[in-house]
Formats: sequence, C-alpha cells, structure tokens
Amino acid sequence: MGRILITGASGNVGRYVAQYSLENGQEITAAGTHTDTLAEMFGDRAEIVYFDFTDPKTFSDALKDVDRVFIMRPPHLGKPEDLKPFIDALREKGGIRLVSFLSLIGVENNPFPPHHKIEKYIEQANLPYCHIRPGFFMQNISGVHAFEIKHFNRIVVPVKKALTSFIDAEDIGEITAKVLREPEAHQKKAYSITGAEAIDYWQAAEILSKELGREIIYTNPKPSLAKKYWIEVRGLELPDKGQLPC
Repeated sequence: MGRILITGASGNVGRYVAQYSLENGQEITAAGTHTDTLAEMFGDRAEIVYFDFTDPKTFSDALKDVDRVFIMRPPHLGKPEDLKPFIDALREKGGIRLVSFLSLIGVENNPFPPHHKIEKYIEQANLPYCHIRPGFFMQNISGVHAFEIKHFNRIVVPVKKALTSFIDAEDIGEITAKVLREPEAHQKKAYSITGAEAIDYWQAAEILSKELGREIIYTNPKPSLAKKYWIEVRGLELPDKGQLPC
C-alpha cells in the first residue's frame, strides 16, 4: 500500500486529514512550506517534505511512494492555473488511486471561484477524483469574525437572511481521511458536506449570546458598506473575485 500526500498539512483541514489518516493506519507525507512546523506537529509519524505548488522542483520528493493525494489550494494562489502543473505531474506519475480536492459547496454550479476550474483540471487529467465540497467553516466564526465578536459584540457579514450549515474543520478532515482510506469506493464522486442544521446569522448571534453571556448582534450590513469596512477598517484583502469574508 502506498502513501497519502497531504498538502497544507498544517492548515485547518489538512492537519485533521493527517491526524485521522494516521489513526486509520495509513502512511502519510505531510507537505508544506513550513517544514519546521510540520515536524513539530507530526514528528516521526509522517514523512515531512518541503512542497510549493509554484515550484515543480518540489514535486518529485513530495510524490515519492504516493498513490493518494489531498489537495488544499493555498489562499494566496488566486489563479486556478497555479495548480495545473502539479495536476499534470500527478497524471504523468501514474499509479494515483485517488485525488481528493478541498473544494466549495455548490461550486459545480458556480464558475467564478477558482475551485470550479481546479475540479475541471483534475477531471480532464483523467485522474481518479473525489471532490470534497464543505459548507461554511465554523472556524471562520472563531477566526476572521472573532475580532468583531470579541471587541464590538457584532457579526459583520452581508448575507441578509441566507441560511448557513456551519461545519467544523475537524469533521471535514475526518471524512476526507475516510475517503482516502477507501480510494476505489469514492472515485468519480463529489461530496457536499454540511453541518446538521441550516441557520441564519440572527440565529448564530443568538447562540453566541447565550454561550458568551453577553448580547451579540448581527448587523446585516449592505454589501457596499461591508466591503468598505473590511478593507478600510479591518485592512483585509478580499479573497477571490472580490468576495467578502463570510
């Protein structure tokens, strides 16, 4: 049995893909640009390699003895073409039993995010694939939105009454590790992963209020005001295609 290459192995999802793969008795290669961090996280339980999607010279070491791959697009790589050389390398290597790509829920009907084209690249390369399409990460509440919640008791997201099924990154990682453990059973599949319940941000604010013991409000801003706030007040760069943090 070959190894599983896990890109972004120190990230929110990648670390759990690695953790659960090890618990499933799989051999893994933990890949990324911060090898010291990876070594601290996994020690001698994993093969640690330096890997950069934009540097083909790093591909060979990362793919040694690998027959399954977890791909996580680094946030700073906004162009889907940035991942094409690695996908081509997977095709040329041969012997790949499954490529599991961390995508987005609903992306099959939305051509604007880079994930859409990356999925197509993988499929067109005739690689056995299983796209993982999670909904909204619970970690975004404790991450990018935590500043407003902590300091101003508010959530700033311009989505009105839209419903969201929050899901924890650990759950995504656990499911992905199971898929990679059973590659032949999940070829040519795409799984949309959500939390147990869809709620709006007023409900999310109510839950946070109860848990934190203080009133948290959902501000329901207009998109133009939210965009100005995120750029000029928070000083954040907007992700792909000008989407607001959500």
